[in-house]
Parts: sequence; C-alpha cells; structure tokens
Amino acid sequence: MAATGLFMLLFLIAHMLGNLKIFFGREEFDSYAHWLRTIGSPVLHNAWFLWISRFVLLACVVLHAVSAYQLSRRDLKARPAKYAHRLRPTASYATNTMRFGGIILGLFIIYHILDLTALVANPNGVEGAAYDNVVADFSHWYIALVYIVAMLALCLHISHGFWSAARTLGAVSSATKATAYKTTAIVLGVVITLGFISVPIAVLSGLVD
Repeated sequence: MAATGLFMLLFLIAHMLGNLKIFFGREEFDSYAHWLRTIGSPVLHNAWFLWISRFVLLACVVLHAVSAYQLSRRDLKARPAKYAHRLRPTASYATNTMRFGGIILGLFIIYHILDLTALVANPNGVEGAAYDNVVADFSHWYIALVYIVAMLALCLHISHGFWSAARTLGAVSSATKATAYKTTAIVLGVVITLGFISVPIAVLSGLVD
C-alpha cells in the first residue's frame, strides 16, 4: 500500500505541474498534451507511452484499494467491537477520513477518465483540443465544485498517506524525523491540492478562458 501510494504521489506531482501549463495559453497547453502522446517515439508508437502509463497507474490504484480493503478487514478482525468514541483522540482528522476519502477519490478517478481521457463526459469532448476541453469543463460551476471537493479529499489523503508510508517503510526512526515527515506530508498535500484547484478557479474567474 505504501509503495503504490508513493508511486501515485510522484504521478500526481508531475500531473499537477503539467496542468499548470494551462496558464501559459492554449498553444502551450495543447503542445504539452500532444508531446505526451509522442514520448518514446520512434521506439514507441503514437500514445503507447500514455497507454502503458495508464495501465501501470490503474494497477497501482487497484493494488492500493485491495490493500486498503485487506487492512480494514484485519482491523475489524483484530477488534470486532467498536470504539467507545467515533474519533479516537490520538488520530487526526485526515487519519479518520482515509477510507471515506479513498472512496471519493476512486469515484472521481472513474469520472475523470470518462471526462478528459475518453471524453464521453466532457462538454466539449474534442480529441486533441486539451485546452478547450478543460475550459469547457470548469466553465460549469458544478463540475468545478466536484473537482475541488475531490482535490480537498486528496489533500487529506496525502497528508496522512505520505506520513503513514514513511513509517511503514522504516524512514521514521526518531522524533525529529517524525516531525519532519509529518510537516512534509502536510506541505505536499496542500501544495498539490492548491496546484490542482487553481485551474478550475482560474477558469471560473475568467483568468483562463
């Protein structure tokens, strides 16, 4: 679970940085989207790199979800009786919302694929018109709201997930390192989330049109 989570975190950082190219205009953003389809050429045919990446990411998402389910089952088996209090005093809000947030993100990933990959749920839905497809999406406030809510769930997920992964992989060996990793987790969650939600906010405000 930790390994797949860290791999997906690296993807999210790269994806967020790519999304920010939309602030440089239609030509720059569409050129970037086209470049993604040509990575590995001429060794790889058109869009092969994208499809390989999508397959690997899908495998990570499935393994991550299965691991989460298995850990949940272990928790229930180890303690069949519920806690006296809904939220444990020692657990953060991010910790207690991991499962619910994971479900939100899973549903969002399905929608996101249908929207900007398959283009069947996109208001514009034109192949190769990445800039216009994104603007068409976030010109509708309810689509922007769904995206922002999903990104807020992502923030909480990263804030706890990165710290948890560091502990699982044995990187936290002292109180000083624990504080450093917790701080890094929060900063990563906030920065990545702000990077993603800046796009719908920019479209809604007219900064990107």
